Amino acid sequence: MTATDQALRDLDTLEAEGITAFTSAGQPDALEAVRVEFLGMKQGRVKLAQEQLKSLDPAAKRVFGQRFNAVKTALEAAFEQAKLASSRPTQVVEGLDVTLPGRRSKLGHRHPLTQTADELIDIFGRLGFTVVRGPEVEDVHHNFDALNIPPTHPARDPADNFYITDRMMLRSQTSPVQIRVMENQPPPVRVIAIGRVYRPDAVDATHSFMFHQIEGLMVDTNVTMADLKSVLRLFARSYLGKDVKIRFRPSFFPFTEPSVEVDMLWHGGDRWVEMGGAGMVDPNVFKAVGYDPEKVTGFAFGLGIERLCMRRHGISDIRLLYQNDTRFLAQF
Repeated sequence: MTATDQALRDLDTLEAEGITAFTSAGQPDALEAVRVEFLGMKQGRVKLAQEQLKSLDPAAKRVFGQRFNAVKTALEAAFEQAKLASSRPTQVVEGLDVTLPGRRSKLGHRHPLTQTADELIDIFGRLGFTVVRGPEVEDVHHNFDALNIPPTHPARDPADNFYITDRMMLRSQTSPVQIRVMENQPPPVRVIAIGRVYRPDAVDATHSFMFHQIEGLMVDTNVTMADLKSVLRLFARSYLGKDVKIRFRPSFFPFTEPSVEVDMLWHGGDRWVEMGGAGMVDPNVFKAVGYDPEKVTGFAFGLGIERLCMRRHGISDIRLLYQNDTRFLAQF
């Protein structure tokens, strides 16, 4: 046997012993010891095998060098694989009964406000109203001007609104959607607008700086206040139950005339809580969108979705709806 043949056989032995050692090392400390033994930079067995190149003739060096590189690569790969395996947590499963049925994963469900909004859409849909939506970042014209709210009106005060620029703001009501609909659709109109609105109110049990509204608009010939009251009573009975008590109080809104506040009796007690505002559309609003107030009349209403949800489910604090407590949300 030539010296070259013996050197190649030694490389085969080195590869086999190294791979076996890395595979069986197990713990990180033992693996590190094997790495030093085989791949150490000074006295590792791979390093010592490389020294044999000096004693070989040029032709043998080429053959030995190719085999040496292959062995070194194989041992380095064995080390990396063993290191990866040693870093994985081991999990021992005892007494696994594969015949048992699997555990059903817990699924989430819609937020109570989303459930409420969907039910309101369904109720008003049965009353002939179509859903429309509008932007939450609104211009002052649609949020105030076209709704007959003059520049000096306190509702436009910067302390009561979230202004972005002099002419842009986060909408303070869903009424701007009414304007957008009437600007693009001739009467008759029967729509509801639903979405988030923003007002810098102090947060308490029944107020929040961000909340949800559902806005209704009906425009046609001979629409009266009686129609408005009938729609709201039908809605209240459909959503809150036949025993619900609501009342209408005279009020004032720049965009309706006459105007009313709609209250509901809170949780069967003697406390009345505002459900929303409503009234007959002011003629100036019709003029702003190009409708002839001599030919059409209409009513509009805006209801707070949070308060309806709270009244329906007996929730006493609006803040519970926004705390993301799964123990609370799982009840709905």
